[in-house]
Order: sequence, then C-alpha cells, then structure tokens
Amino acid sequence: MPNKHTLLGTAVGLGLAVGLASAASAEQITIATVNNADMITMQELAPAWEEATGNTIDWVVLEENVLRQRTTTDIATGGGSFDIMFIGAYETPIWGAEGWLTPLNDFADDADYDLEDVFQLVRNGLSANGNLYALPLYSETSFTFYRTDIFEAAGIEVPDEQITYTQFAEMAAAAHDPENGIYGTCQRGKAGWGENMAFVGTVANAFGADWFDMDWNPQLDSPEWNAAVNYYVDLMKASGPPGASANGHNENRALFKDGKCATWVDATSAAGDVRNPDTSSVADTTDFFKAPMQVTNKGTGWFWSWALAIPASSKKVDTAKDFLKWATSKEYFEMVGESKGWVAVPSGTRKSVEEDPRRLAAAPFANTIVDAILSVDPADPTRDPVPYTGVQFVAIPEFQGIGNYVGQQVAAALAGQMSVEQALANSQQFAVREMTKAGYIK
Repeated sequence: MPNKHTLLGTAVGLGLAVGLASAASAEQITIATVNNADMITMQELAPAWEEATGNTIDWVVLEENVLRQRTTTDIATGGGSFDIMFIGAYETPIWGAEGWLTPLNDFADDADYDLEDVFQLVRNGLSANGNLYALPLYSETSFTFYRTDIFEAAGIEVPDEQITYTQFAEMAAAAHDPENGIYGTCQRGKAGWGENMAFVGTVANAFGADWFDMDWNPQLDSPEWNAAVNYYVDLMKASGPPGASANGHNENRALFKDGKCATWVDATSAAGDVRNPDTSSVADTTDFFKAPMQVTNKGTGWFWSWALAIPASSKKVDTAKDFLKWATSKEYFEMVGESKGWVAVPSGTRKSVEEDPRRLAAAPFANTIVDAILSVDPADPTRDPVPYTGVQFVAIPEFQGIGNYVGQQVAAALAGQMSVEQALANSQQFAVREMTKAGYIK
C-alpha cells in the first residue's frame, strides 16, 4: 500500500486539492461517520487532503445505530457538533426539506466534479424540493451472497432467476452444518430501523405486507407481517448462528468473510470486501444471486446511499465543501482503486467508475450490482398501493422512531423473549399512537 506521502503526491497530481490553504486560514472540521469498510478507507486516505490543504479532520467514528442517534439529535437541535455527517437516503430529503442541511446545488455547475456522472436514481434519493443536499460515497441494493463450494458439496442448484423465500429456506437448511462451524444463513438480527428492519422490511414486502395503508393506518399486525416475521424467526432458529439477535451488518459481514455462513442477503456494497482476497477468506468461493421474493417481487431489494452532508449549523461550510468534493470525486475513487485495489472501490455511485475497465476486471460482478440498484423503484415498493416512498424505510420523519421500536420487538421475538404475534401487536399499538400523535390518523 502506498505511504501517506505517495498518496499526497497522487492527490495533488490529480487535482484533488482545490487550493492550498495557508497555515493562518487552516481549519479543523469534525466529521461524524459510520464504522463501515468504505468509511474506514476514507479515513486512511484523508491525510492526503489534510496535507494538501493545511486543514485537519477530527473523526467521530460510531456504530451505525449510535451514529444515527447522535446525528439526529445534533441536527434537530442545531447543536453544531459536526461540520460533515455521513447520512443516507432516508435522512437527507427529510432533513434537507426542514432546512437543516446546506444545499449543494453548486456542484452541478462544477465541470471537474461532473455531478451528471452520478446515477440519477442516487441524485434523486439525496434531494428534496429540487435541491441536492448530500454527495454519495456509495449506493446499494441487497442481493444474496452464497458460497459456491458449499452449494456444490451440498448438491444445491444455483438459481438462474429469482427464487422464493420458501426455496431460500430449503437451501439454507441443506447448507446448515453447525458441527463444522457452517451456518445455513446469516441475517441481520440487531435491533434498529437500519439494521434488522432493513432486511426484515424487504422480507415483509416480499410477503405482501405494508407499513401503512393508503390512509396512513399502521398495518403491523396484518397476516402478511405475521407471515413474514414468523418466516424470519423460523429461518434463523433453524439455520442461523447462535446469538443472531446481536448481529448487525458488520457482524454478519465478518462471519461471512470468515467462512461461517453459506448464505447472506445483504448490501451489494459489501461485495467488493467479500470478494477481496486481502480481506476475505472466501473471496474465491463467493458469488451472488437476486434477493428472494415470495408472493411479490416488489420491494425485495432495498435502496440506500451513504453520503456526505453539511449541517446548516456548520461554521466551516467552504472547507467542508472542499472535503466533500475531494471525497466523492472521480479522482478519489481512482485513489481507492490504486491503493486498495479496484475491487474495493465504493460501488453503485458513478457511471464512469462502474464502466472503468480496471473496475470490471477486478470486480466482474460490478454490472450485476448496478443493474440491481437501477431496478429498484422506491416510488412503487409494495404489492398493494401505499402513500409512501422508500423500500426498506418509509420516507417520513416518524419512521425512525417507529422503525426502531419495531426492530426492538422483532429482535426480542428472535431472541425468544416473546412471540412474533406479541411483538407485532406491540408494534401496531406503538405505531398507531405515534401516527395519531403526529396527526396522520385520528
């Protein structure tokens, strides 16, 4: 791996430094970020920007649920603790519409940045009322990771088209070999609207469930939700690892890379890490197929972007914008490719990156990821008509609290602390109370 000074030279040579700042004008910016692999890479490469500009970064690195709690509290109160936040396709339009984020429309006029190179679906997901409020690092949907060697040994046929969750459970059962440390499937169990409910929400979609009907009445105690969550709990009890209710995305990623899981339905953005021989023990024996469906194929793969946004409370907007330009530019992606390998480049964001021959040679699955992302329709996420947009989330401010509560109840059911029926009855009661309080229903 190149040292810091080599990366600095690359950064300057590629024109990543917008302008050298004098010591007198140098600033420190504070960035709140999640502890995912792509963000960790950014921290490793950021000294190039710091040395080129004279500015410095105070990184606040948090687990996903904690990051959301901290940033939500800070943004809603105008606390001003952060100059840049890593947020996603749920928060960005809502917070932007509230006036809590700095508009980034000027990036559209920057020919060097080339905003048009970012997929339109991604730009739309990070905009509100015609304004862009965040710049994406990577975007994703979900698909199925599977172990080719385990499937072959167990005589499991790899599907050519989208299978049902019933068929998926049969595959997981056939691959389950806990005596040899192999679990049939590893799925998110850690409570949180962006943790277990990201997966469970897409399972619910597949089973024909809705969060709300057309009049905003919660539907969490419906037969469809009961079928979906019972399926999920039964699947994990039959073919999952012990203690699954404590495992979120990062925990399952580690289990899969360590060879402990035969299947995993999760973020396409993890594919580069899983298929990277420098970071994964199963790089040569992992492949992918579509996330399963059940009674419908609508909403079976989620849509998400992790992006950088500047709170309206920041006093260092110019410096923050300079960092955003550096960290999401074509040249930054090239730096990742050159220093970490093109398989590790953040995926699903820029057309030019996904079409780069170096990316395609290192990550032959790149086209599969792009096709999967662009097939998602957040405006039509469920079998039946609904009043909301969003696949694994509902794009209203109240969803964060409701989704977290439901995630806690589902995690409790998975841990055997209550029945699925009780968990969903509790969830329905909570959601009705919150939606009534917010004025959606009477």
